[in-house]
Amino acid sequence: MATSSYSHEERLITPIGNSHRSTTLRGTLMIAIRFMIVTTILLGIVYPLVVTGIAQLTMRDKANGQLIVRDGQIVGSAIIGQSFTSPRYFRGRPSAAGTGYDATSSGGSNLAQSNKALVTRIDTDVANWQKQRPEQPVPIGLVTTSASGLDPDIAPADALYQVPMVAAERHLPEATVRALVESHIQGRQLGFLGEPRVNVLALNLALDDATAK
Repeated sequence: MATSSYSHEERLITPIGNSHRSTTLRGTLMIAIRFMIVTTILLGIVYPLVVTGIAQLTMRDKANGQLIVRDGQIVGSAIIGQSFTSPRYFRGRPSAAGTGYDATSSGGSNLAQSNKALVTRIDTDVANWQKQRPEQPVPIGLVTTSASGLDPDIAPADALYQVPMVAAERHLPEATVRALVESHIQGRQLGFLGEPRVNVLALNLALDDATAK
């Protein structure tokens, strides 16, 4: 009995031959290669093309970046802010994204409230605004950056604060410029998401139109 049991166990643990092992590895490798090819085609080619096609059919403007075109030229995007330095234009929030509003470097400064560089920058911005309107407190939105650094909107209070300065530069009545701002105030999304806002680029384009008229 002992001899029979030993022979049976010996047969169970007999090593697999090199040829059989090689065949098994080759089969596993071929399965892995086929799986990689199929998933690459499905997820790297078919899926992006399907999603892009659906986006182009159902939301073409948003899919293409909500670009704003004037006189055949792209002047900006409705969803990415840009720097306006001339006093003839309304200005948006400061940007810490790259050199400012850089979509490839989106992000805030991540500086603590106690950081000296941040405090100095805000104090300087506040002082510059107060030179133009010393009688009014500066809205916080005009001296603080957004988390993305690409915010295209400002609060209605930020825009209304700039009305006298822009009106003076444009030689327009303040009432005209204020009415322009109020007509560009967008409410909360779906009535409860976010806060009322004014798109700076859209407002400035409308301001150019009003000045031309």
